[in-house]
Amino acid sequence: MRFEVLTEDRSGAVMMNRLMDKILDPLLTDYSVSLRPHRGRGDWPANPFGPPKAEATGLLDLLPAKLRAYDRIYAGSKWVLVVVMDSDYHSPGELRAELIDLCKKFAPSIPFVIGLCVEETESWLIGDQVALTSAYPNADLSVFEEYRQDSVCGTWEMLCHSILGSSADRVIRIGYPAIGQYKHEWANRISEYMDPERNVSPSFKKFYSYLRYIVKKESEQQSK
Repeated sequence: MRFEVLTEDRSGAVMMNRLMDKILDPLLTDYSVSLRPHRGRGDWPANPFGPPKAEATGLLDLLPAKLRAYDRIYAGSKWVLVVVMDSDYHSPGELRAELIDLCKKFAPSIPFVIGLCVEETESWLIGDQVALTSAYPNADLSVFEEYRQDSVCGTWEMLCHSILGSSADRVIRIGYPAIGQYKHEWANRISEYMDPERNVSPSFKKFYSYLRYIVKKESEQQSK
């Protein structure tokens, strides 16, 4: 079975590279995963039925065109699409509904799984604090004492304070694109130790549960 994983940036891709193996290894003996990071979230195209703009690089900018291509090329094959992105300050329910509607409209033959990190990718990293402290033994977990998992509160900034301590404010002031390298490093190091069964993030649990469901469903259909 082949999995195509679309993420909005490199930090999401490096995290999913590790998580997909951790999730799929107990379920499948033969699979492959292709990671497709994008240059940011992007925006819904004004005309989703037309070709994307030449300068478009964001996940949402390119998604309708990619879905049409996937449906044309991979319909009927052992192929699953996985879309993972941040909900940021948008309603997770509304964004999920829009993504599901888009997938059904432009790739009706392709099984798909939506993973929305609420609020950000870092919420899935924080959701496994054993992994966090394994990667960063000096991380300050007191930063999260009043944190409500998956709340919209500046999640990456909280992780930054936990890992970098007194240096965090300086890094936060630097902003993007420099912060992207820090986020990539955090995702790379923490994901090495993550255990999907241990993660307490509700948005991760929803993704984990549905991905396993789709894998089992597709495996059963292919064995008939």
